[in-house]
Amino acid sequence: MVRGPLPAAIVTEAQTPNTQDTGDTAMSVIVQDTGFTTDDFDGIWIDMPADTDPATLSQYGNAEGIRVTVASFSDGRGFTLARMLRLAGYKGRLRAEGHVIADQYAMARRAGFDEVEISPDLAARQPAQQWVFRADWTANDYQSRLRKRA
Repeated sequence: MVRGPLPAAIVTEAQTPNTQDTGDTAMSVIVQDTGFTTDDFDGIWIDMPADTDPATLSQYGNAEGIRVTVASFSDGRGFTLARMLRLAGYKGRLRAEGHVIADQYAMARRAGFDEVEISPDLAARQPAQQWVFRADWTANDYQSRLRKRA
């Protein structure tokens, strides 16, 4: 947990969220390693609930983009689906959509997500600099440290 102001070095130029139309009445904020950004994906999304049966994932191997719904920050099933898709060789765009918090961004990237889609309310509570602070998702990975010792 980070307390107090974040170092100035991690503040990006894009401090206000850019929104994109997801097809419903609500606008969303896209989070990538550089902070809040516009949605540049123009393909077809497959929307996948977190309770999707893992045995059915092979049918999505050629999808352009898969958007996995994360209903709650305490529900890790979407992260498991992302990891299983990547281990199965999925190469398309993979997006976590829903209630992912900034503290989970590094974990989402390690699981295989390319980006996160959050609500404007969440973006207002957790501005871009909090997400960028966690964007170095390859650092401080305990599994990598353990592998180096072996």
